[in-house]
Amino acid sequence: MQSQKIISVKRLPHAKELPIPQKMTPGSSGCDISAAVEESITIKPGERALVPTGFCFEIPTGYEVQLRPRSGLAWKHGVTILNTPGTIDSDYRGEVKVILANLGTEPFVLKRGERIAQLVPMAVAADLEFKENASLTETERGIGGFGHTGK
Repeated sequence: MQSQKIISVKRLPHAKELPIPQKMTPGSSGCDISAAVEESITIKPGERALVPTGFCFEIPTGYEVQLRPRSGLAWKHGVTILNTPGTIDSDYRGEVKVILANLGTEPFVLKRGERIAQLVPMAVAADLEFKENASLTETERGIGGFGHTGK
């Protein structure tokens, strides 16, 4: 039987009473994380905000945690995450912060404890490296990209 990997979570003082990241349903691949703002903040249309979560993580070597938008915020308010998916590397120990952007038409008021992102743990191919080569093997697709299939 394979042993379960653990992500250690460190709570910072401004995350008091906030839940640690957690799956909201048994089939969820992502764990919701909340805003650790002391007071509500307003993000106007076209603006962005760096939102603290109040948590630091110790991610096992060979893994990363991807930071992804919540579909409900995107659909209902036009609020998403810039630099998505964001990557939290296994050797990073600082506070995770989320770059929220308001692409909607109305100001968005973010309240303390509101779920703002999903954290998705992923295995990474740590044994790969880049090596320069004068030529590459041929494929059927070749250099076709950006709509090359016509669909």
